[in-house]
Amino acid sequence: MFYFHPIRLGTNNPNFIVPMLIKIVTLTSILVTMLSGIATADKKTPREEIIFQHKTMLGDFDEMVQLRTIRALVVYSKTFYFIDRGRQYGISYEALKTFEKFVNKKLQTKTLKIQVVFIPVSRDELIPSLLNGQGDIAAANLTITGQRQKQVDFSNPFGSGVKELLVTGPSAPSIKSIDDLAGKEIHVRRSSSYYESLLQLNTSFKKARKPQMKLVLADETFEDEDLLEMVNAGLIPMIVMDSHKAQFWQQIFDNITVHQDIAVRTGGEIAWAFRKNSPKLKAVVNEFAKRHKEGTMLRNILLKRYFKNTKFVKNALSEKELKKYNSKVQLFKKYAGEYDFNYLMIVAQAYQESGLDHSKRSPAGAVGIMQLLPTTATDPNVNITNIEKLENNIHAGTKYLRFVIDRYYKDEPMDEVNKLLFAFASYNAGPARVKELRKKAAAMGLNPNVWFHNVEIAAAKSIGRETVQYVSNIYKYFISYQMVLMQAEKKQASQAK
Repeated sequence: MFYFHPIRLGTNNPNFIVPMLIKIVTLTSILVTMLSGIATADKKTPREEIIFQHKTMLGDFDEMVQLRTIRALVVYSKTFYFIDRGRQYGISYEALKTFEKFVNKKLQTKTLKIQVVFIPVSRDELIPSLLNGQGDIAAANLTITGQRQKQVDFSNPFGSGVKELLVTGPSAPSIKSIDDLAGKEIHVRRSSSYYESLLQLNTSFKKARKPQMKLVLADETFEDEDLLEMVNAGLIPMIVMDSHKAQFWQQIFDNITVHQDIAVRTGGEIAWAFRKNSPKLKAVVNEFAKRHKEGTMLRNILLKRYFKNTKFVKNALSEKELKKYNSKVQLFKKYAGEYDFNYLMIVAQAYQESGLDHSKRSPAGAVGIMQLLPTTATDPNVNITNIEKLENNIHAGTKYLRFVIDRYYKDEPMDEVNKLLFAFASYNAGPARVKELRKKAAAMGLNPNVWFHNVEIAAAKSIGRETVQYVSNIYKYFISYQMVLMQAEKKQASQAK
């Protein structure tokens, strides 16, 4: 059995579900190189239609060669593919660029080179986008499973002998064996191979008349490392993760335990996926797979190159942090109610800004729990003085957030969830900058009205990862506070019986 946590955003929006129906995207930095001098602006070539207009293409490798374009579906994440100030990074990026060189050398393309176009999608859109002809290869550390093989074909494995291991954090109960998982709560994405494995384990528990695990469905916005951040911070108790990824991230996170002897799947194989009608592409990828592995070398390069200064979420649910939360929650409820917000979202933002520490002052002059500049608070649109006082600070920060939504996003063609996400981004980077980022997103073929997997990619490309991490962290903190509330409600309900 599984449980999905209902997440409330506000009085008129019962479900805080980040929309993941995203447009297929291409990256401007790559397109400029690809299309330079190829066609006029008046007449689109088939290649331009595939790239700019997102035309579907269901052909095999020979058609890709003719178009000189291989579209790679990737997942935007800290591990596999991300952009920082215009540069692309990640294990999938490194592997696919190596594949690009391999193809061009094999075909002796010389100046008219074949190029890999990177198309970031959410993980639950990988296979649908592949089947719809919106990409040619799905390269996102996919495990070969029986369910997936019914839909797509796979290359020879880039990695084999992969285990799906239990990873626990400071909030997890003691787990000594796989049988101890009976009746326990595990967070998992429905689109993952882990979900299939856990369902099979639940079937075994049911046959043995043991309690089934409670599978809490994680938002598809989250990658494995996002969930692992939350495990490390004590926000969720445990997850399942591929052994090679868990061992890599164990070098980053101090509070996780990777249980090498508790595996829900063994002998897993990692491969690239493509449509079943692509035998020529399969042959080329298989030839490449024999020579190259997505292995330890690339992961170590990634560790050294990209993650020395990465800022991760903190434990918003530690006893110390919950005391801060409880001492201030009534003020957040008061002003969130006045300005029509879910108070937990405002608490989450305050925790990201200051760790709920009202004594905090920034070198730039930002004050208090909401880290407001005095000039912002006294602006006629906010008009609240003395933000050194806790209540005034919370009032001013919440009112300013409402002002940003009403001024910049009220009439925009976006849902209420994204209006709030864009307001958070504006709070961090400024409304004018976010306006420019939306324009850049549209120019890149992204949806300018959706933050996750769309404008956040333009933000990472143009201004770096700070604002991307800012919005992402608020969302994670919101979920953690939501969990506290739900647990408290369950406890009260059980005591009332």
